[in-house]
Amino acid sequence: MMSRPVPGLTPAIEDGALAAGAGMPRPRARWARHTGFLVSAVLLLAMILLAVGASWIAPHDPYQQDLLTRLQPPVWYDGGNWNHPLGTDDLGRDYASRLIHGARISLFVGLAVVCISGLIGSVLGLAAGYFGGRVDTAITFLITARLATPVILVALAVVALRGASLGTVVSVLGLLLWDRFALVMRAEAQRVRSADYVVAARVQGASTMQIILHEVLPNVANSLVVVATLELAHAIILESALSFLGLGVPPPLPSWGLMISEGKAQILFDPWLVTIPGAMIFVLVLSVNQLGDGLRDISSPEARN
Repeated sequence: MMSRPVPGLTPAIEDGALAAGAGMPRPRARWARHTGFLVSAVLLLAMILLAVGASWIAPHDPYQQDLLTRLQPPVWYDGGNWNHPLGTDDLGRDYASRLIHGARISLFVGLAVVCISGLIGSVLGLAAGYFGGRVDTAITFLITARLATPVILVALAVVALRGASLGTVVSVLGLLLWDRFALVMRAEAQRVRSADYVVAARVQGASTMQIILHEVLPNVANSLVVVATLELAHAIILESALSFLGLGVPPPLPSWGLMISEGKAQILFDPWLVTIPGAMIFVLVLSVNQLGDGLRDISSPEARN
């Protein structure tokens, strides 16, 4: 015998369920409520737009020299004008145009280095974590040897021997910054290799490559993205440091580190030659780091509850 619904009870239950459902955060609300993630995403998007549209956004040719207008101050200094809103350098080149084109170089170096080092480190880390045994021992030895090698000294030595060029900087940094990818991917692969879905795929006859590509890699991709953002910032700082020392991007390319190096002789008289590109490096690196922290917070299990 079917029981009849008690009058007045069902609407109350439905109202309670609706109220509970209304209080539950939607998946999109996790990133919408993360202020650091939103601010860093906006700043990084602005930098990317500057880099992509540098040829159209820059008010002048970044390589055009005019000694008659050299060392003009920015508009907020006495003697500045809006024709060169951020002033000019010691060769009369527009500083705003060089800064805008410098964003393209910094982001290109960072992304290229992350792609190279991410591929090397991810392959080694996944192999070590999934197979274990002698494979893990050999790859762990490679990781330890790499961690014992000072990146900046090796980069300085290689660039000094081969000569400063954009390709050399990308290649050297890409071949030196893979250790974090390897360490994180090794730990993540060890965590998921005994998971139920991996065991089920192995029982069903899936090959090792199919299990790694379709079961292991998608479940560790989140950690890979977070490490990539951190290494992107690391690569940008190293490129700026090498360019500052004269062993990175060669002149007249408008690298921010090179601009600081060219302006350091005038730091007591025209400090904006150093502070403006330094501030750009600070904002770009901070936005990338905060974006990585935001992705980690949003994708953590605690944020999903």
